Amino acid sequence: MTLYKTNYIIFLGVDMRIISGKYKGKYIEGFDIDGTRPTKDRVKESVFGSIQNKVKNSIFLDLFAGSGSVGIEALSNGASKCYFVENGSIIFKTLVHNTTDIDCSYVVRDDYLDALKNFKNKDIQFDIIYIDPPYHLGLMNNSIKYIEANSLLSDGGIIICEYEEENPICNYNLIKNKKFGKTNIAIYQK
Repeated sequence: MTLYKTNYIIFLGVDMRIISGKYKGKYIEGFDIDGTRPTKDRVKESVFGSIQNKVKNSIFLDLFAGSGSVGIEALSNGASKCYFVENGSIIFKTLVHNTTDIDCSYVVRDDYLDALKNFKNKDIQFDIIYIDPPYHLGLMNNSIKYIEANSLLSDGGIIICEYEEENPICNYNLIKNKKFGKTNIAIYQK
């Protein structure tokens, strides 16, 4: 596996770093990979401010993980484990690189639905699930539907959806809905 380390910190206004906790200041690679859409710091700050009491000791799933910045942020703020799921070959290499020195990170290269089926087969439940699929493909609602039908979210657990136009269809309680330019965040609690 060949990885190329860049020295860029900011690219087109995207600051790729961990913003709080144990790994605060750690730079994350992957902002410049075609087809990726990194979660902005102000979005992460708002999300983690909203769920800060739920993160400590949680089991976190970063579905459609990309560079892994959201899951690493969760681990940085006290999550006990984070499972990262990514299927893209180039960004997966970057994800592995970004999580190499991060404790309790489990990186899975698989289709999102196959990964969810494997978690179900292993009886893994999550306390927090972050869903940030490629936009306009219907993957968010397919993910939510499978998670709900197969009890992959623990009682009291939360699902965080990052989306542009595809409104999440979730049977859990909506506890927050916020817009950041074209990006929307919806947080649901079971």
